[in-house]
Amino acid sequence: MSNRWSILALLFLSRIGLGYQFQTLGSVGDDLIAAFGLDYAEIGTLVGMFMVPGMFLAIPAGFCGRYFSDRTLSGLGLVALALGGLVSGLAPDTWLIALGRALSGAGFLLSTLYFTKMTADWFSGKEIATAMSILVMSWPFGIAMGQIGHEWLAEAAGWRAPFFAASIYCTFGALAIFALYKPPLAHESDAHKVTSGLSRRELHLILAAGVAWGFFNAAYVIYLNFGPLIVEADGHGAVEAAAIISIGSWIMIFSGAACGQISDRTGRPDLVLTICMLGAMGSLALLSVGGSGIFASLLFGLIGAAPAGIIMAMAGEAMRPEQRALGMGVFFTIYYLIMAVVPPLAGWIHDVSSRPFNAILLGIVLMGLVIVANTWFRLAKRTGSPSV
Repeated sequence: MSNRWSILALLFLSRIGLGYQFQTLGSVGDDLIAAFGLDYAEIGTLVGMFMVPGMFLAIPAGFCGRYFSDRTLSGLGLVALALGGLVSGLAPDTWLIALGRALSGAGFLLSTLYFTKMTADWFSGKEIATAMSILVMSWPFGIAMGQIGHEWLAEAAGWRAPFFAASIYCTFGALAIFALYKPPLAHESDAHKVTSGLSRRELHLILAAGVAWGFFNAAYVIYLNFGPLIVEADGHGAVEAAAIISIGSWIMIFSGAACGQISDRTGRPDLVLTICMLGAMGSLALLSVGGSGIFASLLFGLIGAAPAGIIMAMAGEAMRPEQRALGMGVFFTIYYLIMAVVPPLAGWIHDVSSRPFNAILLGIVLMGLVIVANTWFRLAKRTGSPSV
């Protein structure tokens, strides 16, 4: 494979496994509560375990790019995702489920870091927002597959089956990456080039971009985990409620690519992002209105979740090409710190108040803070010093 759009298709299909594996815990949370006597804060902690390894391994993983190829590291990430799902699916107790989640999380870190770098390498300076939009939509695509498929599998074959199904998908994704991925010619000779560290300006920009990406994804995870509880209160069953909330994830697969195109063609990413974040806040607030689950999910998918690629493209803008692996390590460290903290916090808010919408209120605040982080990024880009 050498055509950049063919490469993007390969990365997209393989990266679906990340969302598919992540959603396993969210889909079988009620089964785990019944099986092991957990509460929602503990379920939130197990969800957050997927993100814990990134807090410690993201920067070392970025350094690994100086010694190993992107194909090797991203493929090994998918292998770890598959093994983690297998451990969780076979676990007789919750601590082994947590261990499996952590192993999957380490794989998620490696694969998502290098998938992002690989896309930036192929599309730098040409339709980068569009390419990143398409790439990141593989995550909600996998989650949406899980929201429907995992619920069905859990009802038909027990809570372990979704973990096994996700592991099989990740295994095939790893094989595809090992067999088919090729780096762009411009980057083959510089693959292991050792350069000076990140500049002060790059660190400033990466920090702002990482905060924006972390807040955006944390709000999305809150929507996925607590949206169905609100819809169930309207009289829907668990599977039906999950399907209604998954509408947003399915729609954002297409709206995200369109949003990236609009950003690339108009050159107004800040305006597009602000409009979309306001739409996200409105759609999440709409969940509090009885019977509005379908419309709120439609609005969230069409507008609120659409600018994911614009936010991810900020990471590509923040650093020099030869620093992408290390810079992405810093970027994802910030992201993981936020993602490890927010799901348990949202679960605690739900447990204390017994109202799932109170957790959604946290998501609304986070979407508003994405606008603040984007403003911070743009100001730093205009005024920051490029000196090391």
